[in-house]
Amino acid sequence: MKHRLLGAAVAGCALAAIGAGPVHALSDQLWIGVPYETVLPGPDTDGSTRERTLEVRITHDNLDNDVPAGRLSVDASEIASFAVVSWPANCLPETPTKAVCDVPAMPAGMEGVPAALIGLRALPDADLSASGTVRYTATAGELSAADTETRITVGNGPDLGLSQAPWQRGLTPGTDHTVRATVANNGNRAVERTLLWVYSSYGLRFKERHANCEYREGATGTGALCVLDEAVAPGQRYDLVTRLGIGRNALYERFDHSVLPYSDAALEEARGDYTWTRGAGPELDLLPVTGQRAAADEDDVDLSDNYRAVVLDAKNSADLKLTGNRMRGAAGDTVTARMTVLNRGPAWVASLGAGSPVAVVRFQAPAGTSVVGLPEDCWTQPPSEEGPSEATYFCGTPIYLHDKASYTFKVQLRIDKVIRGARAVVETIRDSELPVERFDPNLRNNVSAIVVNG
Repeated sequence: MKHRLLGAAVAGCALAAIGAGPVHALSDQLWIGVPYETVLPGPDTDGSTRERTLEVRITHDNLDNDVPAGRLSVDASEIASFAVVSWPANCLPETPTKAVCDVPAMPAGMEGVPAALIGLRALPDADLSASGTVRYTATAGELSAADTETRITVGNGPDLGLSQAPWQRGLTPGTDHTVRATVANNGNRAVERTLLWVYSSYGLRFKERHANCEYREGATGTGALCVLDEAVAPGQRYDLVTRLGIGRNALYERFDHSVLPYSDAALEEARGDYTWTRGAGPELDLLPVTGQRAAADEDDVDLSDNYRAVVLDAKNSADLKLTGNRMRGAAGDTVTARMTVLNRGPAWVASLGAGSPVAVVRFQAPAGTSVVGLPEDCWTQPPSEEGPSEATYFCGTPIYLHDKASYTFKVQLRIDKVIRGARAVVETIRDSELPVERFDPNLRNNVSAIVVNG
């Protein structure tokens, strides 16, 4: 259901369709970034229609390369029966629905450039069941991108959307910070009330807890559900301002938010089976707006811009310490090797985007032993001619470790032969999705050992 958008605490929002071209001689690749789908509002109550903008960007992978100026080809002929196109100044129309646009060069170090801002407006008599596709190709020097497309439909109803706040890095723990976004109704019907969902990760704190919001504490952060009573008319925009405290334990943080037209069903679904606590501070209000009041349960016609996530990285570190243990036993016994990753802080560590382990531990079985039981979060790399001659084992922590928290892997070893002082090195690896060396100031204590009969 559409309302489930509000419950995605750490899910990313898929906003772009990307086309990949052939690999360049200098190991580069050209990409086209466009919305996957856009809904054009049908006629307003006065018969007029509202324009929507398709933003097209061109990017490439290898930032060491210079990419020359290029060309973007756009074909909107499939939507000509129900929409009209407005071309920007950098696009030369071949027909009313086809154009070639000049794309700026990308010097070394530049990841991408804006390619076109294309206006689309539904015709006043457009059929609400109409749909079609806008297609794009792009070239720049020897690079080319494969066909990419945006699906265009027509719909009546409100269309709440959030602007994307920029990623913010280098924040100082112990300070306050403000995240700003713009909320707009891009549809052709008013919204009577708005349901706002907000999430701040564990290293952040809401500076205010509003009386028209209810809050839930979770292991990775705090969520809030707010009911905003002011009507939002088509074309109305307002600022959404959230004051956050950057905790002493902050490091890799996220702030997520989403909006939907309010309904009792949407609120109940967003609450789920969890317990929420109402705030006691001043209400979170919007400036009054004018416009026709919509039915309270009317669906949002386009959910592609209702959810945004903002990265908030703090200047902080977290010292991981890895410890093994010693075991004793006779031949044929099964013993437990314990490897513990302790986060000594001061920051907690979380991979809330990629969902990667905070740390991955690598080890082999001590001499004279065999691994006979691995936890679910461990895996095996068999021996090979190119790699180690013995099996290598890896164990990944959860995607977060609070400051002062630890996580222990319990691996079952069978003693095949008693060898006094048999030991195996255990260490965190450096090629995970969340590189330990980026946040850990002391890698010397990231190595330990498991010892059998020593």
